[in-house]
Amino acid sequence: MLTLQKNNSLSEISLSLESLSIDQMLSKEWLITNNAGGYASSSVVGCNTRRYHGLLIGSLNPPVDRVMSLACCLEMIIADSEVYNLSTFEFNDRFAPENFNYIKAFRKNAGVHFDYETPKAHLTKSVYILGKTNTAAIVYDFKKVFEPVDFVFRPFVGLRDFHSLQKSYAQLKAVEFKQGLLIRHDVVDSCELFLNCPDAKFEHDPQWWFNFIYRHDKQRGQDCKEDLASAGFYRSSIDSPCRIVLWATLANSSEISEEKINLQFDIDSVSRDIIKRQKSLISKAKAKSKALARLSLAADQLVIHCPSKKDCRTTILAGYPWFADWGRDTFISLPGVLLETGRFEEAKSVLIDFAGSCDKGMIPNRFDDRSNTAYFNSIDASLWFINAAFRYLQCSSDEETFSRQLLPVIRTIVDSYQEGTRFNIHADDDGLITAGDANTQLTWMDAKFGDVVFTPRYGKTVEINALWYNALCCLAEFYAERDVETAKYYHELADIVKLSFNQKFWNGDLACLNDCILSDGIVDSSIRPNQIYAVSLPFSPLSRNRQRQIVQTVQDRLLTPFGLRTLDPADSRYIGIYTGPQEKRDQAYHQGTVWPYLIGGFIEAYLKVNDFSRQSKAVAAEFIKPLLENLSSEGCLGSVAEIYDGDEPQKPKGCFAQAWSVAELIRAYKLINS
Repeated sequence: MLTLQKNNSLSEISLSLESLSIDQMLSKEWLITNNAGGYASSSVVGCNTRRYHGLLIGSLNPPVDRVMSLACCLEMIIADSEVYNLSTFEFNDRFAPENFNYIKAFRKNAGVHFDYETPKAHLTKSVYILGKTNTAAIVYDFKKVFEPVDFVFRPFVGLRDFHSLQKSYAQLKAVEFKQGLLIRHDVVDSCELFLNCPDAKFEHDPQWWFNFIYRHDKQRGQDCKEDLASAGFYRSSIDSPCRIVLWATLANSSEISEEKINLQFDIDSVSRDIIKRQKSLISKAKAKSKALARLSLAADQLVIHCPSKKDCRTTILAGYPWFADWGRDTFISLPGVLLETGRFEEAKSVLIDFAGSCDKGMIPNRFDDRSNTAYFNSIDASLWFINAAFRYLQCSSDEETFSRQLLPVIRTIVDSYQEGTRFNIHADDDGLITAGDANTQLTWMDAKFGDVVFTPRYGKTVEINALWYNALCCLAEFYAERDVETAKYYHELADIVKLSFNQKFWNGDLACLNDCILSDGIVDSSIRPNQIYAVSLPFSPLSRNRQRQIVQTVQDRLLTPFGLRTLDPADSRYIGIYTGPQEKRDQAYHQGTVWPYLIGGFIEAYLKVNDFSRQSKAVAAEFIKPLLENLSSEGCLGSVAEIYDGDEPQKPKGCFAQAWSVAELIRAYKLINS
C-alpha cells in the first residue's frame, strides 16, 4: 500500500514541532491550492489563525467567488474513559482543546501532513486538494494501534464568503442521505458542501460552537470572532492500522444533488497524480536545488486556470489568501512565475487574455470579483505588460504570437501614452510621461485611507519613466532590422526621454534619482526603491557611473535581508513596523515596509553594474539567502510573503504567499546561478 506522505522530492519541507512554543507554531502557516482559485490553509498546528484559513476554500467562479466551506475538524481518540484530543482551537482566553503534547511534526509535499503520537495510537493526518476542483481529502492514516480505540471527528462548517465571518444566526441546513451529508444555506441559489466518509459512521448531533478567535485578524484590527456549525460527528472503531478518508466538495446548488454526487476518488491515485505533476513542474523549471524546486512549486500555486472562460484561460493570482488577478502584479510576476519555469504556453495565454482587454491603450489593473468589470486605475500595468511581452519573445522565440497578437497592443499602448489617455496620462513636452492629480493613486505605491494619501506620486514618477524609456527602446530594437523608419521613430522618442530623464530625475547631492516630480514642479527627492528599475530594466537611460551610484545608494539605505525598504530609515516619515488597524497599516505600507519582490530588480541591477562577475554573484547569493531559508522555516512554508517589517526582527506580513515576491526571487536566483 502506498504511504501517502512519502515523496522524497527536492521540494519536500519537514519541520519538527516538539521544541516549538504554541505561539511559534501558530506563526507558521501552510498553503495548498487547486490551480483554480481554491485552496486549503492553516497553521502547522492545525489551528486556524485567520478568517481565510480552512480545510476547503473553494472558488465558484475561478479565480474569484471564494467560499470558506469546511473550516476545521475536532478530532479525538477515545480509549475507555480516556480522551486524547488532536485538535487545537483558540477562544477568548484559552486554547481548547490542546494537542500540544501529541503533535510531533509537520511536512509538506504533495499535500500537508501532521504526525501525532498518543499512548494509544500513532497516526498521520494529511490534507490534499484535488487539482482544478473544489474537493479536499482529509486522510487519517493510523500507522500503529496499541489497543482498540474509537476515533471521533466533528467537521465544522462555515459556508460563507471568505472575506466575511459566520455567526450562529446563519441559516444552515444539513441533509443526510445514502451517499453522505449535504450542507446548504437555507436560501435560494446558494452553494452547498457535500461531506462523505465511507470509512466511518455519521452520527447526527447538530451544534454551534461560538467565538473562535483568529489572532491574525485581531492583530490587524479586524473582527476576529466566528461561530461555526457542526451537523454531527463521524465515529470509527479501530484495532489495527487503517486509513479513514473524509471527502469534501463545494459546488453551486445547481451543480450538486443527490443524483449528481460522485466522490468515487481513490486517495492513492490522488497522491500519485499530485506527486507526478510536481515532479513534472520541477523538471520543466530545470530545478536541481531544493530552493529552486520549492520556488517552482510556490509559483505554480499562483497559476490559475479558469475553465469557465473561453479556451480555459490562464491567469496569475496576485497573492493568497485575499488577492485576485491584478494587471500590475501579473506582468511583474509573469517572467519569474512562467518564463523562468519553462511554462511558455501558459505565459502566452496570460498575455493574450489581458491584451484582449486593453482599452484606450490601458491594460486593466483588476477585474471585479462578481461582474468581471475591468478597472483601469493603474499607469504601470500597461508598461509592465510591454516588458513581459518582450521577455516572452526573448524566452520563447514565438515571433508569430508576438507579432500578430501582442505587438499591435504594445503599439496602441505607446501611442495612447504618447498622445493621452485616461487619468491625463500623456507625454509632456519633454517626452516624459506625466499623469494623475492629488486625488489619484496610479502607481504601485497607492496606499490611501479615506481622503488621506500617504504617498502622493502624481506627475512624473521615476519607475514609470524608466519603463517608458525601456518600452521605446524595445520597440526600436525590434524594428531595427524590420522597418528602418519605424525604428528611427522610436529611437528619436527614446533619445528625448533619455535627455529629460537625466535632467529631471538625477540628484547629484544624494547620488541617486528623485522619486517624483509633482505636477506643480515640486521635486520629491525621497530615497525610495523605485529608482532601481532605471538600472535593472534591459534599457537604461543612465550612464554607467550613475547606475553604479544608484545601486550603491539603494544598497546602503534600503537593502535588508528580506528585500528593499520603501523609504530611507533616515526619513522623518519612516515607519518600521507594519501592524495595527487598517489606517495604521496603510500608513506604513510604503513608508518603510520591506517588499521582497523588489529584490529581483535590485539583484539584476547589482549584477549588471558589476558585469555579472563571479564575485558579484557570490555577494548577491548572500543577499537572497535569508529569503530562501525562510521558505522552510518562517511564514507560509514553501512560499514568500507580500511584505516584511522594515525594522528588526523583520516579520512576514500581508498576504502570506505573494506572486511577485515568489517570481522575483526566482529571477534573482536564476540570474545568480546562470
